[in-house]
Amino acid sequence: QVQVVESGGGLVQIGGSLRLSCAVSGSIFSIESMGWYRQAPGKERELVAALTSAGGRTKYADSVKDRFNISGDNAKSTVHLQMNSLKPEDTALYYCKSLLRTKSSGPVYQYWGQGTQVTVSS
Repeated sequence: QVQVVESGGGLVQIGGSLRLSCAVSGSIFSIESMGWYRQAPGKERELVAALTSAGGRTKYADSVKDRFNISGDNAKSTVHLQMNSLKPEDTALYYCKSLLRTKSSGPVYQYWGQGTQVTVSS
């Protein structure tokens, strides 16, 4: 069993900051990557930021570049998303996704968290 748990969402004013955290636990052999996605009402889920374990490569949606920063702690199987200069269009349910192996040389599975709400208001 693998659990993915997000935390840190909430209500913030325009221009404010929030820090989301995601922790993965359970029967994990190795984590390939972790990322944050978001889904606003009536819209499709989209990638916000992702971080690979090997090499620490990052990827960001154009809409959040220079405002959001993803970081991770491999030893603790956690990833964080620092969100600055928040805008109303950042309002969404934010999900954490982890790509991982549960055993050596096994397939890569994806696991999702339940999501944490971020609301940016004036």
